[in-house]
Amino acid sequence: MTAVLERPGRRFADRRSRTLAWVGLSVLVVLGVVVAGGLAADAAQTTSLTDRNLGPSASHWFGTDRLGRDMLARTLAGLRLSLVVGVAAAVVSAAIALALACSAAVFGGVVDRAVGWLVDLFLALPHLVLLILVAFALGGGTGAVVAAVALTHWPTLTRVLRGRAREVMSSDYVAISRQQGHGRGWIARRHLAGHLTGHFLVGTVLLFPHAILHEAALSFLGLGVDPGEPSIGILLAESMRHLTAGAWWLAVLPGLCLLVVVTLVDTIGSSSRALLDPRSHHL
Repeated sequence: MTAVLERPGRRFADRRSRTLAWVGLSVLVVLGVVVAGGLAADAAQTTSLTDRNLGPSASHWFGTDRLGRDMLARTLAGLRLSLVVGVAAAVVSAAIALALACSAAVFGGVVDRAVGWLVDLFLALPHLVLLILVAFALGGGTGAVVAAVALTHWPTLTRVLRGRAREVMSSDYVAISRQQGHGRGWIARRHLAGHLTGHFLVGTVLLFPHAILHEAALSFLGLGVDPGEPSIGILLAESMRHLTAGAWWLAVLPGLCLLVVVTLVDTIGSSSRALLDPRSHHL
């Protein structure tokens, strides 16, 4: 009987250990990309006109571009830039979602209805079109990309946090706190903040892949970071001019690296949600 009871718990512990190991490995790979991108910044801008448009080889694993710049170095530097922009945009967007959700739950009434109306409005608008319009209105550039992504990615997380905040505010211990004379600010700090922290952190990580992809899309369209920076979107945009000449490595290899990094970041977010949510069935 004891062995039968211990077996499910052991399987749960094994799955949890495997999930933690996978999260740790993914984090190490992403951090490695950031470090390698910083170290490759100078090489990414170094030109060599005698090595123009070379295919992948032992000396240039990802080949070279039209100016002889090493594409592996440019890809690593571009991934690092995309990760930095994605972190900034995801954090700002998640902070907006947290502020709106807390305001709706704490004040209720008109504020709650206004937040719900804003969420429905932004979710009803075409996402990519809104992203392009905001970036265009702000004049493009790195700051415009961060602002555009942050201002268009908060609605879904706001809905999740708002629903969780409503559950907390309707609980018995919050009602007791109100009867004891505690104000809204005290209740928000002591009760609401702790219950929303896990959802906020996981939501921020899950916003991260979308922020990276949309930064690349805006850069590809010419509304992203400075064209002089080796962003993945800029690398893909530049490669379009040379694909017909057979320079497939200019688009395929940076695109695959972007896909791998986005998948790893998404895995970190999904696994973190499974670890933090005891009701998750993914453990």
